Amino acid sequence: MFGKKIPLFNLFGFKVQIDVSWFILAILITWSLAKGVFPHFFEGFSNVTYWWMGAAGAVGLFVSIVFHEFCHSIVARQYGLPMKGITLFIFGGVAEMETEPESPKVEFLMAAAGPVSSMLLAGILFVTYYVTKTVFAKPASSVIVYLAGLNLLLAAFNLIPAFPLDGGRILRSILWGVKHNLQWATRVASMLGNGFGIFLIVMGIFSFIRGNFVGGLWWFLIGMFIKSASQISYRQVVVRHVLAGEHVRRFMRDDPVTVSPAIAISELVEDYFYKYHYKMFPVVQGDRLIGCITSRHIKQLSRDEWEQTSTQRLTEQCTDENTVSPDTEAIDALALMNRTGNSRLLVVDGDRLVGIVTLKDLLKFLAMKIDLEGEK
Repeated sequence: MFGKKIPLFNLFGFKVQIDVSWFILAILITWSLAKGVFPHFFEGFSNVTYWWMGAAGAVGLFVSIVFHEFCHSIVARQYGLPMKGITLFIFGGVAEMETEPESPKVEFLMAAAGPVSSMLLAGILFVTYYVTKTVFAKPASSVIVYLAGLNLLLAAFNLIPAFPLDGGRILRSILWGVKHNLQWATRVASMLGNGFGIFLIVMGIFSFIRGNFVGGLWWFLIGMFIKSASQISYRQVVVRHVLAGEHVRRFMRDDPVTVSPAIAISELVEDYFYKYHYKMFPVVQGDRLIGCITSRHIKQLSRDEWEQTSTQRLTEQCTDENTVSPDTEAIDALALMNRTGNSRLLVVDGDRLVGIVTLKDLLKFLAMKIDLEGEK
């Protein structure tokens, strides 16, 4: 869903990252505040002051979103849910979970934490405004009251019952608790999310036709995002349901293509990379796994060095990012592939290579099982 992520800092153990798309939002927010919002609602300042206010408003939005997602993450960690971190991107932010909540209660509390935190922050900012408006310069007070209203708007928008917004997650938790069926609850909440996304797309088109180009574009893009995210979220739940209880042992190929550490890189490229088109091969000596070699390692050499360099010289030790055990759950292997971008994982037992599991094989099984049994 996101592009390149830039690590920013750690917040109480949570890694905060920023997607490169956020910079687009930061520029647009600063420009719209400096040239539209602040001059309209707070008159009498210089052009330079409005630009400083716009920049402060954009930073305030950044802090507000981080606080919102941080509160989600704190509640999730309290209930044992592993969190990958917080990522800010062009449409806001997301607290990235590695698994779904284990109960409707956890889902409800985690989802509600976001809007509650935004309302709390809005209250703090309103109090700050009234206490300091006679002390701070008027531009600063104007930014504070703007951010207070913005956080109220953020809370209200997130409470809309359209999955995967917080309101949609709250609705899913209620439906899940009533019927005790997470997949059904997700399907209903996702349908509402999909419908809300279509509504925003239509609103964006109408705004565009009426001449509100920037506003129409934003409604359209946000609608597209919510529509896509609701569909993806439902598919993830379906995948979890289909792969539940399945282990890597069932899907692995027990006759993987391996290479010897003694062959030259030129032979490796010609007889393996060009023949099989894999980007990574296990390096095996006897029945023992020595390590892995990838196309990235080979690119470190010049073409003239291929003949004189052995595969063993470029072999690196395998890691937890490209290996799993035969008893690893298939859904965990799929999550590892998604997180690392590896489409093939080595299946190891101690220091022995026992097979390889591929994304292609997992997806084939998924498609076949859904075709035969349905999504239920």
